[in-house]
Amino acid sequence: MVMVLFVASRALGLVREVAVSHQFGTSPDAAAYQAAFRIPDLLFNLMAGGALASAFIPTFTGFLSRDDRPGAWRLASAIANIILLSLTVLAGLAALGAPWLVHLVVPGGGFTPEMRHLTANLMRIMLASTVIFSLSGLIMGVLNALEHFIMPAVAPLLYNLGIIVGAVVLAPRWGVYGLALGVVLGAIGHLLIQVPVLIRHGSRYSVTLGLRDPVLAPYVRQVGRLMAPRVLGVATVQLSLLVNTILASYLYVQAIPALYYAFITMLLPQGIFALSVATVIFPAFAGQAARGEQAAMRRTLSLTLRVVLFLTVPAAVGLIVLRVPLITLLFQRGAFDATSTAAAAWALLFYSFGLVGHSLLEIISRAFYALHDTLTPVLVAAGAVALSVAMSLMLLPRFGSPTDIGHGPHGALALANSTSTTLEMLLLLWLLRRRLHGLEGREMLIASGRVGVAALIMGTGLLALLRFPPLRQAPGWLLTPLAIAAGGGLYLLAAWLLRADEVRLVPQLLLRRH
Repeated sequence: MVMVLFVASRALGLVREVAVSHQFGTSPDAAAYQAAFRIPDLLFNLMAGGALASAFIPTFTGFLSRDDRPGAWRLASAIANIILLSLTVLAGLAALGAPWLVHLVVPGGGFTPEMRHLTANLMRIMLASTVIFSLSGLIMGVLNALEHFIMPAVAPLLYNLGIIVGAVVLAPRWGVYGLALGVVLGAIGHLLIQVPVLIRHGSRYSVTLGLRDPVLAPYVRQVGRLMAPRVLGVATVQLSLLVNTILASYLYVQAIPALYYAFITMLLPQGIFALSVATVIFPAFAGQAARGEQAAMRRTLSLTLRVVLFLTVPAAVGLIVLRVPLITLLFQRGAFDATSTAAAAWALLFYSFGLVGHSLLEIISRAFYALHDTLTPVLVAAGAVALSVAMSLMLLPRFGSPTDIGHGPHGALALANSTSTTLEMLLLLWLLRRRLHGLEGREMLIASGRVGVAALIMGTGLLALLRFPPLRQAPGWLLTPLAIAAGGGLYLLAAWLLRADEVRLVPQLLLRRH
């Protein structure tokens, strides 16, 4: 059910991006809007995003495992109050310093003074969504810890709807400011849809920070201790995105939106196949770790990694082969022209190589968090960011053609991201294997080999299909879905002939109720 809702969310997210790209394409307004997102997104992810959930859920689950629900609700209230207070202050300071922050985010000559002024104003509007999301993100963590996954998976649908309203209804009247207001509307919907479920679970709100409560204070500090390294880890990821934006601002105006549209296209299968699984499996990891069931956790982790590999490897191959028709089908309309398609498809080619790394990281990092180890992923992520920046600086002068954005140097930024992410994933997997005294390596290697061969067969078949004369003349709305369906069918057939266990295992897991 969660995967179905993630599919629906990603589908609606596509509709959202189609609406935005139709209205603004890769224009200066689009570049300003996406650059303005960087600081609100940074604040949310640092203070109330994945960092908070990875620290809060294991501690909250500890109260539940001791059957202490009153204590769990007091902990949730204290963390909510601390996060809301902190983010309100930080958002206010960011709004005051918006012009300076814009110069930090987009220092390159591709941004004119008028574009920087617009970016600062958009940033101020969207900072309100950061405060709203702080509370909404905590509620998602509470509900996931209670093993209620449906409404947190529905919430992103409301967020997407808000932005669609901004793009379709408000933007024609107020321009890109309407789009920024849509972000705030979406954040409000994201919060409100979850509140009734929280109430039905018997939530009790307390006006407390918990810092002077002799019973609660140690657990509040525990969340802080677990969160601090994870904040650094999130900061390294956000720093990588920020550096990409900074470097892209020195290239050409289209570079920032081209990288953005390519990245979100790559994240479609990552969200459907990896993030949905990671969201559901994290409380299971936390429970097994809390009970000291290392063998069970090892088995759960190995099985999860095999499932995610089975789903994401063919998705990566499909993105590489079908990148141009896919971008054309999704975005090429209105202000998003053929030049925009060429620029985004070029970046997508290199982002696709990192899909498996991004996907497996969602699982592996949560295994570390369940073990109350948030420091190791941070240190490895910091090294990966440093590598990404170094690779970007090394590749940019030698990569692509500065006069042809369809093969431009912005592709170097995508390639550096994919390479560093893949190496980060492999190193964390090796460290986790040592931590758990094995990861059923023989089964993993056999599964990886079968998946790789089946995906190679699929990719070869897709290339042959695209060269078939009648299909080459087919319209994109027909060719792309047909190629996706044919590729998926060929992959499943090849995997079945190679006797990949996941062909049978994945449907069983999807249909099992618990």
